[in-house]
Amino acid sequence: MNPLSTPAHRILMIEDDPGIRRFVRLVLEDEGWQVFEADSARRGLIEAASRQPDLVILDLGLPDADGKQVLAELRGWTTVPVLVLSAREREDEKVAALDAGADDYLVKPFGVPELLARLRVMLRRRQQVGAAAGAAASSQVQFGQVQVDLATHEVRRAGQSVHLTPIEFRLLAALIAAQGRVLTHRQLLLQVWGPEYLSRAHYLRVHMANLRQKIEQEPAQPRHLVTELQVGYRLVGLGSEIGAGPV
Repeated sequence: MNPLSTPAHRILMIEDDPGIRRFVRLVLEDEGWQVFEADSARRGLIEAASRQPDLVILDLGLPDADGKQVLAELRGWTTVPVLVLSAREREDEKVAALDAGADDYLVKPFGVPELLARLRVMLRRRQQVGAAAGAAASSQVQFGQVQVDLATHEVRRAGQSVHLTPIEFRLLAALIAAQGRVLTHRQLLLQVWGPEYLSRAHYLRVHMANLRQKIEQEPAQPRHLVTELQVGYRLVGLGSEIGAGPV
């Protein structure tokens, strides 16, 4: 059995369609996960507070509130991973949900293998973040052949020192801090440049291209600094602390 497939994983599903709730519950329980349900925003927030789930699956079209309002409420007090499961397929809806605090977005109708794969990734990421917090003494992280010391701002690739500009390092640090979550263009512009630069998306494209040139083995086909089309970027392959074992 997959090590993530254990009853210890508690999933809260906030969805008003009983058919979808029943279907997803059966799928998740077949994986050995414990599932709780809520059919409204109000009930979902109560369940989230009382059940303390490991992950939340959230519909945006709830009868008493938009799902983005639920996200905003959740992000006021918890970092629990949230997968938005919605029929809204427009890019601006995806970006708005991610900006509001969602960790990932899957459009209905969806395939069961993709749903389970995304949930496993999010649960694994949550475990890695917890392990990193528990270890917390070290500021060093690694992905692929790249080693980064967040305290000294030193970056090495395949053992060779890499010089990053202050902007490039802040961009890389923001992606590392996201622990594999997609960061939207807006989120990155806010974190790296500030609110006065929100309309200057070209800054982000230029600096991301420069960063890829310095740390990707094949910048034109990046393995780690991955583009989420029309949404933003994510860092793939983030491992454990240097010295803790191979990535």
